[in-house]
Amino acid sequence: MDEMTLPSFETLLALSAQSVEDLLRRLLDERVREGEILRPERLLAAMRHGVLNGGKRLRPFLVLESAALFDAQGMAAFRVAAALECVHCYSLIHDDLPAMDDDDLRRGQPTVHRAFDEATAILAGDSLLTYAFDIIADAETELAPATRAELVLKLARAAGPGGMAGGQALDLMAEKLPPDETGIVRLQAMKTGALIRFACEAGAVIGNAGPAERERLSSFGAAIGLAFQLADDLLDLTASAEDMGKATGKDAAAGKATLAAFHGEAWTRRQLAGLVDQAEELLEPFGEKATVLRLAARFVAERDR
Repeated sequence: MDEMTLPSFETLLALSAQSVEDLLRRLLDERVREGEILRPERLLAAMRHGVLNGGKRLRPFLVLESAALFDAQGMAAFRVAAALECVHCYSLIHDDLPAMDDDDLRRGQPTVHRAFDEATAILAGDSLLTYAFDIIADAETELAPATRAELVLKLARAAGPGGMAGGQALDLMAEKLPPDETGIVRLQAMKTGALIRFACEAGAVIGNAGPAERERLSSFGAAIGLAFQLADDLLDLTASAEDMGKATGKDAAAGKATLAAFHGEAWTRRQLAGLVDQAEELLEPFGEKATVLRLAARFVAERDR
């Protein structure tokens, strides 16, 4: 697959996002599944508000493209991708709450607690997190039971106290006691990088890849996860709220230490270029099959919103 013959990366990402959103819409319908009693209308509406509101769907895209390296592009990969997006959107709903980052806008729309109320937003986030594991564990995700169990475990580890949620806790502590550079890197690897790393490794798990290939994709995910956070921190310093669809400049206002604020724009852009090189080197053994993932690495580092 040659870059010259591919649609633009933005087109590929948008097409994937639409497919994932269509699946999420079906998963978040009113139908009661076996073992459920009722899906309350207001709770479902809040969950949909937090999920079906646009967004690039980058993490699901990484699941699908990593799985494609191993010719595992069926509905099972889409369901794992959708489950991961549920976890990501839960984290955004909770991150926006007054007790956390206290944001009024997300993707240019009122945050869930603003559109509904705080209690409903908390329950919507709780429900999305729980539902993610339901989606993967369900037999409709047509993978071997051991593979589904492995994905559930890896996602739990990426999302839990040693991953994203733990990173969020460190981020809250950083407002009172700013970490050193090593602490910032660790915080960001947990808060932002853990789910991105899972997205890339999950494709290898779905595709029954060997240990070396899984480790390579996990390292690729770690590299672009750091790039994603560096780019995000840079945008928080340089972009407008209108461009981003959410408030900017909040890290600086809260006194939060970031690598971009620590070292400046020029250093950050050099680091981003180096991370892209590292990501591309990790993908070399996959040849042309990894063309889209190479484009994804560049997109993450060079995005402007």
